[in-house]
Amino acid sequence: MDYTCQGKILEISDKEEIFDAIDELKVGMEVSNEAEAYNLCNTYAFRKGFSIRKGNIRRDAQNKVRQRDYFCSKEGFQSDEDLCEVKKVRRLDTRTGCKALIRFTVDNGIWKISHINLDHNHEFAKPEERQFLRSGRHIPRVRAGILGPKVDESTRPTKSYSYLGKKFGNAENVGSTNKDCLNYLQRNKEEMLEGGDGQSLINYFKHKQMEDPSFFYSVQVDQFNRITNYFWRDGRSKLDYDCFGDVVCFDTTFRTKKYNLICAPFVGVNHHCKNVLFGCAFVSDESTDSFIWLFETFLESMGYKQPKTIFTDVGNAMANAIVVMLRETRHRLCIWHISKNATQYIGSHYSNHEFKEHFNKCFHDCLTEAEFEATWNDLIRKFNLESNSWLQELYSLREKWCPAFSLDTFTANIRSSNRGESITSTFHQISTKTMDLIGLVQHYEKKTKVVRSAELEEDFRCKNGMPHLRANSGIFKHAASEYTIKMYSFFENELMSIFGVRMIEVGNDGNQYIYEAIEEGHPRVYIIEYNSATSMVSCSCKLFESMGLLCRHALKVLDLKNFTSIPTRYIEKRWTKGAKKRIVESSHLYESSYKMGKSAQSLRLSELMHEGNNVFSIGSLCDSGTRIVKQKLVEAMKLLESDEETTSLQGNLNKVDDQFVRDVLLDN
Repeated sequence: MDYTCQGKILEISDKEEIFDAIDELKVGMEVSNEAEAYNLCNTYAFRKGFSIRKGNIRRDAQNKVRQRDYFCSKEGFQSDEDLCEVKKVRRLDTRTGCKALIRFTVDNGIWKISHINLDHNHEFAKPEERQFLRSGRHIPRVRAGILGPKVDESTRPTKSYSYLGKKFGNAENVGSTNKDCLNYLQRNKEEMLEGGDGQSLINYFKHKQMEDPSFFYSVQVDQFNRITNYFWRDGRSKLDYDCFGDVVCFDTTFRTKKYNLICAPFVGVNHHCKNVLFGCAFVSDESTDSFIWLFETFLESMGYKQPKTIFTDVGNAMANAIVVMLRETRHRLCIWHISKNATQYIGSHYSNHEFKEHFNKCFHDCLTEAEFEATWNDLIRKFNLESNSWLQELYSLREKWCPAFSLDTFTANIRSSNRGESITSTFHQISTKTMDLIGLVQHYEKKTKVVRSAELEEDFRCKNGMPHLRANSGIFKHAASEYTIKMYSFFENELMSIFGVRMIEVGNDGNQYIYEAIEEGHPRVYIIEYNSATSMVSCSCKLFESMGLLCRHALKVLDLKNFTSIPTRYIEKRWTKGAKKRIVESSHLYESSYKMGKSAQSLRLSELMHEGNNVFSIGSLCDSGTRIVKQKLVEAMKLLESDEETTSLQGNLNKVDDQFVRDVLLDN
């Protein structure tokens, strides 16, 4: 069927190919029916970076369509929510009142564009974000055709989605999400790529380093020059660590079946409370020396910036290595592992509901050391466990697992290394006795892509929607504009809970106020201090110190003092939408780097590499962005060449290099 476009007849039968060839929509364009009209608008919108929805429709006396509008999905505003209506899902408010629309007028069965307004009042989705556009989330016939001959009824949807990503260059170009593929394909096995081990893995790392100059890897050899330990991370992991490396989960529960090596990922939590991967290692044994090498290598790869908290399993060798290499880091034990071991060492008691309730109180509900001691002693006496050696050892480690001893340490509200376990569980699912190390590394890389895609989707949701606020004013509005959607939900829960807090003023010296607070139905008393001169507030529950969010008790005080926004000092950037924007490490973060002998130039280079990676990543999205970056690099080089200090230092380096060459020639 012919298609008319600006007076030109295009003899192409596949409408998708025709629509993909159109860069702009203009008044006068014609299509044959409503489906083609929608596809034309949707394809155009997808290429530009916005989503559409069907708008007004007008009919004639015979009920035939006379006019149809297609709106930008951000047209209009969301209606006020009925607070009396209980909803299982609270949808994001994505409307911005955008006026963009495309209007078709129908005459004798021909759909012709009669009016266009392409002025939007919002950002377009970036190329890598377009896969999340709602109207663009589909699998066209052409993509289904590609999958058809390549997979059968047993193909895994996730593998098929990966194949589509490769076929179209990357996952962002597929035009649909992994979830969409679940509705289209069945399951199948994917053959792992073949490759050697040992030196082949090093060669693979070298190849990755050529693709990514910021890729880091290191190996350790024994006295017989045999490789024993590996560590690697890509350039993106370094950037993620700069933003979210304050808390690290390190898990060593998985061993490869072929060589019995420990597979140990370093895992963190991002601003959406989702996993973020900092790197991975293969370790031959669980000795102190191996862990010292690994932690030292990890710190080296991350510019010697130490985390505030690290979660691990119980182990003397690992604990000793942390004392040596992570002196500024608080070591916490994984509660999940402790609970698992409890079934082995005190199984008969752990199955007792009353015992388990007392046992869990020690892990979760004790806010002071005195409260913990009383609860623990009561547990031991009540169940006659004075002679249990496992509980005695657990008690000796209480400072590493009981929250009462570490409430003032930031933990991002993580109390176990189960984030690391969720990653290593994927290795259990695919590992075989014959799988080589390269196969495991490549599987880790695939998992990394999944994790980063999930983060990208959450970033897109935060940029294109707002939570539907309980009150569209004051602290609610401020929090929603700052925090990510996930963190806003946590904050909103604390804010709404202030109505169940009863506050009594017990002290006041003019500027410094002291309050006692209790929650309805709970006997615990919280102490809140507030300084009216500095607007500083603190609570004995230490939620801000441990999680980075103000608690309901502190918010109750701010509400009493008529605050309409959150004080700036109490907004942790790592939980905000802009957590990854303009991250430049300040000198105080590198204080430990100087202790390790790291040069000042290396530190400055690390800062420039971080900023440069952000600029290059954004600039490479399109030709115009690449031209801008190249232009500014040329300008930067001219400025450097005119800077006296820079040219002087560069001249000194050249003199050193020339002298080195002369010395070599004389020696020969």
